[in-house]
Amino acid sequence: MLVAGFPAGSFAANCYVVAPAAGEECVIIDPGQDAEAGIDEILREHRLKPVAVLLTHGHIDHVWSVAPVCGAKDVPAFVHPDDRDLLTDPAKGLSLGPGQQLFGGLELTEPDDVRELADGAELELAGLRFAVDHAPGHTPGSVTFRTPATRELPDVMFSGDLLFAGSIGRTDLPGGSHEQILASLARVCLSLPDETAVLPGHGPQTTIGRERATNPFLADTAPADGPRKGL
Repeated sequence: MLVAGFPAGSFAANCYVVAPAAGEECVIIDPGQDAEAGIDEILREHRLKPVAVLLTHGHIDHVWSVAPVCGAKDVPAFVHPDDRDLLTDPAKGLSLGPGQQLFGGLELTEPDDVRELADGAELELAGLRFAVDHAPGHTPGSVTFRTPATRELPDVMFSGDLLFAGSIGRTDLPGGSHEQILASLARVCLSLPDETAVLPGHGPQTTIGRERATNPFLADTAPADGPRKGL
């Protein structure tokens, strides 16, 4: 599996391009601020054809470029219904003061083709399988995407702003909940094998085992009981 990524824009939100191999179809995950040039560079370098954009959540630093990317590539965007309204009203996910405009009155639009994600869904895209896990807490519609292990790579989870190397997503913005994010971490993350690679929405990649052992926010969080859905 080919995974290429880069931190997009001033927010340094990680945008990923995922494909079975060079020269094949791919998906784009979280095209943030000014992400188009970086995406096009990866597509040219690896001779990839995008078939979809996947969104881990609706915050502007992760969806800024979704409409132009989807429009230019003629591909659908996938987002959880609880965050869909942020695609056209990004200020709803931020704590703005009275009369304060978002980036000088920035306005976003939905892509022409938006498809809603469901918890436990399995997406078959670009020759890959992605398991969708609803993980509220950072936003109501936050999700993670997991791909199964291959000969070259362990299980991979694109965690968005749920789990970072050494930290977790903030819960002080509108729609956030510390209680919910801890429950999501227990259910979605801590029940995964230690070798699972975690590619977060910001910062360097990590593993479930490393975070289980060293992340201070997980010290008092126990894995949820019961089997995982999908993959």
